[in-house]
Amino acid sequence: MATATATSTATSSATWAERIWLDLQPTPGRLSGALRITLASVLTLILLLVWQVPFASIALYFVFLVGRDSPAVSVRSGIMSLLTLVAAVATELGLVALTDNDPMARVVGVAVVSFLAGAFVVASTVPALASTWGFIFCTLIALWERHAPANALVTTSLWLLAATGTAVGCSVLVEYLFSSRNPAHQLQEERLMRYRALVAMYTLYAQGAAPQQLQEAGVRVARLAVAGQAGMQRLYNMIVERNLDFGMLPIGTRVRIPMLAQLMDVSAAFALQQSDASDPEIQQRCAQIASECRALLEGSLPRHEFYMPLRPESKMTLLDRVEGILHVITSMPSRPDPVRDKELVALPTSKVPLLVPGALRDTNTWAFGFKISLCATLCYILYFAVDWPGISTSVTTVLITGLSTTGAIKQRFTFRLAGALIGGLVIGIGCMVFLFPEMDSIASLTILIAIMAFCSAWIAGGRQFNYVGLQIIFSFYLVAFEDFHAPTQLAPARDRLIGILLALIVMWFVFDSLWPVRTVTAMRRSLASILRSEANLFRTELAAPPREELIQQTDTLRDHIGKTMAAIRTMNDTVEYEFGLDRQLHMETAHEIVRAALTAVALIWNELAVLHKEEDADFLTDPNLVDLRRKLVEKMDGLVASVLQEPAASTHQEISEAAPSDLASAGSATLEHPRYGEYAQNTIARYRELQSLVAGLAVRV
Repeated sequence: MATATATSTATSSATWAERIWLDLQPTPGRLSGALRITLASVLTLILLLVWQVPFASIALYFVFLVGRDSPAVSVRSGIMSLLTLVAAVATELGLVALTDNDPMARVVGVAVVSFLAGAFVVASTVPALASTWGFIFCTLIALWERHAPANALVTTSLWLLAATGTAVGCSVLVEYLFSSRNPAHQLQEERLMRYRALVAMYTLYAQGAAPQQLQEAGVRVARLAVAGQAGMQRLYNMIVERNLDFGMLPIGTRVRIPMLAQLMDVSAAFALQQSDASDPEIQQRCAQIASECRALLEGSLPRHEFYMPLRPESKMTLLDRVEGILHVITSMPSRPDPVRDKELVALPTSKVPLLVPGALRDTNTWAFGFKISLCATLCYILYFAVDWPGISTSVTTVLITGLSTTGAIKQRFTFRLAGALIGGLVIGIGCMVFLFPEMDSIASLTILIAIMAFCSAWIAGGRQFNYVGLQIIFSFYLVAFEDFHAPTQLAPARDRLIGILLALIVMWFVFDSLWPVRTVTAMRRSLASILRSEANLFRTELAAPPREELIQQTDTLRDHIGKTMAAIRTMNDTVEYEFGLDRQLHMETAHEIVRAALTAVALIWNELAVLHKEEDADFLTDPNLVDLRRKLVEKMDGLVASVLQEPAASTHQEISEAAPSDLASAGSATLEHPRYGEYAQNTIARYRELQSLVAGLAVRV
């Protein structure tokens, strides 16, 4: 059987054409999402046309930003976006007033604001706000390079605020009226739909079904796998932002979503490679997997302690990985009490801090801000130095496409370039040449914008090529939609397209050549962040703060861990874009990191389930459990150093030989205790699994 490294996603063995086609297939919620974005775009366009508000291209693109980066399902999210726009305009006008519009101050302002915006995209739990602030400021400050009356420039700044505010308002209105009325029920249905598909497929393998039946079942699983975790995460965010009833959702829903998505990925890859079900061993193992998926489908908790083969990634088969992921899922806490454990299912937005814990102390946060600042400043200076204002779209492109927290730069650069060529060169200039001269009514323009918005939103709703959809519409709006008048020459569109390409070249030079960060390196940092959060949780428990303070601190860590786990899965999808001789090793390491992260999440949720129960307060004071946590803190710090490959980190042999026997001795009096025994056994078992996985990472890139 092929090893797990033969594939990283459900479609990695397919050709590019097949992957693109599969990514464009309908998935749950995709059509409704594309239609809502289209409706918001049409409403925004009509209002801007009626009011003759400038900056229509930026405002129309904001519909996509609001719809994707923030669910925009409540008035609260709209108000936050509008306040950010006001802050950007205030920063621009304040800088001009305080420096008397000094040219050097404007350059320094672009550098400082883009630096802060880039840093806070990484450090904030609401990155869209920071990117919006930087983007609007840099767009407006460039206006003061023109020789125009101050009153006219101030009015123009306010017009941009009005245009983007209109887009945000229309997006919030559409989402509020037409988004899911019961997202908890819909999320539960999406989870059950995936488990049903898994049960059907593995049952056929267990029965030795014909290849045609296996292929049909595998295609159903692959289509759901392609949908990824984004749709389910969006429904979860709706529940959180509206503080809705969680219904029948299980404890730790946020982290269970990437676990289930990972299970779908590996299962789809198994179906693509295993077309023969005649092997008795495969039949037996698939029967067990189908049984466990059926138990999860019915809400019960299956157990199979013989799973989790702790072997190097290169020696694991796809079926091994399926069993390992199921083992992690079944290690999570069971169904919550409907009243007592509500916040263990979905953490209310009011309890999520604005900043990621420890992010401002991380040098990588400020390094990312510096790289964004360098790109934006270089583009800003360049287009004014050559006196070519038409390529001012370069700065806009940096702030829009560069302010992102996703992984591989090569993947993003490829998708940006493809989007710019398709949306700007082919469609944008094509419309200016062939369509715009024949269009003489608002209706024709509205139809064109609706078609472009729907097609781009549909592409953006995919998992693998969603960034292409955003770049297509972004380039189209910038190139072909400067104002409400029919263009009379192609030079402005050509210049705007050149500005987009210039920004891509500058960003490639800074991010990939001057200051590269490999995707696996970013994944290691994210895994270390999860492990560090676990160590901090144990330290907080040992400090014995008041219960309210303890819950508040753990809620912050819990939100951070859930989002980091989702980010690790996203970066895992981009590792295949890392080229070079060690590409295969990078892919193996990425899979190993995902396994370690899933196991670490199961460990921390074993702890969180105890913290949130008042009647379990004695778990925090029992002397043997306190001693167990104290030893865990020391060991978790060692694992963090090993993951980050720090000079003082333990070697693979040292980690492997450091068997957690002292953990067992620390909790020996509680392992058989009728009350504490299950908790202690689960904690030690999850740590052993985590230790073994980190030991494997110690010898990798």
